[in-house]
Amino acid sequence: MQMYSEADVDTSCLNDRQVTVLGYGSQGRAHALNLKDSGFNVVVGLRSSGASWAKAEADGLTVKEPVDAVKGAAIIAFLTPDMVQPELYDSVLKEIGDGATLLFAHGFAIHFKQIEPRSDLNVVLIAPKGPGDLVRRQYKEGHGVPCLVAVHQDAAGDALKLALAYSAGIGGARAGVIETTFAEETETDLFGEQAVLCGGATELIVAGFEILVKAGYQPEVAYFEVMHELKLIVDLLHEGGLRKMHEYISDTAAYGDLVSGPRVVDAHVREQMQLILDEIQDGTFARKWIAESKAGMPEFRRMMNADLEHPIEKVGAKLRSRMDWLEG
Repeated sequence: MQMYSEADVDTSCLNDRQVTVLGYGSQGRAHALNLKDSGFNVVVGLRSSGASWAKAEADGLTVKEPVDAVKGAAIIAFLTPDMVQPELYDSVLKEIGDGATLLFAHGFAIHFKQIEPRSDLNVVLIAPKGPGDLVRRQYKEGHGVPCLVAVHQDAAGDALKLALAYSAGIGGARAGVIETTFAEETETDLFGEQAVLCGGATELIVAGFEILVKAGYQPEVAYFEVMHELKLIVDLLHEGGLRKMHEYISDTAAYGDLVSGPRVVDAHVREQMQLILDEIQDGTFARKWIAESKAGMPEFRRMMNADLEHPIEKVGAKLRSRMDWLEG
């Protein structure tokens, strides 16, 4: 494993050079503000008709239409949703200068060839391992969120140097920047989301809730046991791995973990997880998602609505309304 720290980074390569951030969502806002606070020359590229324009201006940033924002930029960070990036790239391509660096926070569009960059351009990845609000908050507190760095195309010979300078600008080099590839970042990120963090975890929660309610237990009690208390366990895992979790839960809980966990995540579940990874690696998932997006996302919306209308959402909203320490 190759990990870079602040001592390995020379930010002078971006002195007085323009860094353009396209997009002002969670990551876009965090990156732009952190870069600005680090003394970088930042321009944000947004549609003047969009709601984010006024927000970025209120944050003290220079804002231009994307086609103008990329002019003269040394680095152009594409921080818009994956499915928007190909069209955005095509719309600004003629204004991107020779030898500029395209930077992504997720490798989907490059790895699955939705964007095939000009041969004269550097193409790099800086992927913070946390959401934008955490990237911003940690930076302001003097810390940083670890990042992954990758170089897909090193046309000008300085791609890694520029990527690391950018990572320092957003605070990532404070915590460490691990070298990877676009393929590794993209495939592991998609797998983690689908099999564990989002798809796997939420389906496990909902299944546990349904089984308890069907057995006659109160929905509110079921919610606390399978949804609310999950954060307590995740925090322990986040802070100290399996060891800390086992140190802080009861012996009864630990015994139940060890004897029942493998019954839930059994050979069949592992086979399905492997199939999910296979479909990510061979492009099946990407093709389905791209087709769904181009069709207007009807199946996506149907499934999302079904999720948000589940009884666990109604029970959870009622209970959370009484917990005034929760945000949102």
